[in-house]
Amino acid sequence: MEVEVAGIKKAYPKKTVLREASFSVRAGNCVGILGSNGSGKSTLLSILAGVRKADGGSFYMRDEENPAHSAGVVDLLHCRKALSKALGYVPQGDPLMEELNAWDNLRMWHDRETLKQSLAGGALRMLGIGEFLKTPVRRMSGGMKKRLSIGCAVVSDPAILLLDEPSAALDPVCKENIRAYLAAYKKSGGIILMVTHDAQDLELCDACYILKDGVLQTYDYDGDFHRLAGALL
Repeated sequence: MEVEVAGIKKAYPKKTVLREASFSVRAGNCVGILGSNGSGKSTLLSILAGVRKADGGSFYMRDEENPAHSAGVVDLLHCRKALSKALGYVPQGDPLMEELNAWDNLRMWHDRETLKQSLAGGALRMLGIGEFLKTPVRRMSGGMKKRLSIGCAVVSDPAILLLDEPSAALDPVCKENIRAYLAAYKKSGGIILMVTHDAQDLELCDACYILKDGVLQTYDYDGDFHRLAGALL
C-alpha cells in the first residue's frame, strides 16, 4: 500500500499557506512534517483528515492487494467512506469530552466488542488505557489525554495515522510509551504522517519535509538539531 499527497493548495485572504504540497509514503513508513509556528503544518494535516477543505489537490491511497476501487486507487479527499475507514487522526488539541470518562469517550467511536478486544491485546492495551478507563477526562494528566486521543484514533486499526504534535508537553515516560506504540504500528505496516517540533520524534521518521512559505521541501535530518533549527528559520 502507498499514499500520495498531490498538489494540496490552501490560501486565506491574507496568506497562502500551502502551494501544491506533494509527497508519497509506503506502508510501514513514517513521514515527519516540520516547520515554524503558523507555517501551515496543522492546516495540511486537517485537510488530509477531511476536517478542512483544500483549494486544490488530492490524497491518493493505492492498495493493489485489495482493490476496492478501480485499479486499487482512491482519492480519499473525494470519498468520505474510504477516508473514514482508512484514517485515524489525532489533532493537536485533545478531541475528548471532558465530562466523560475514558471508556465513554471510546464508546462514542467504537462498539463494545472492538474495545474489549483492543484492551485485551491490541492498541488500547499497548497504550495502557485500561489503567484509567473510569477516570473522567477533566481529571486526567496531559499524557493520559494524549494516550486516550491516540487510542480513539487507532482502535479500528486504520491504515494511515495522522498525528499533530503527538509528544507535545508530555513527560519522558509517556513520550516513550507513545513512541513504542508508534514503532509497533509502523512495523505492522501502518503509515504515519506526523507534524512535530520534537527532535526525538524524528527518530521514527523515514523521511522528513520542511514546510516554509507554503512550500514543502525534503529535508535530510542527520541528528544535528542546530542545523535543523537553522533550516526552519
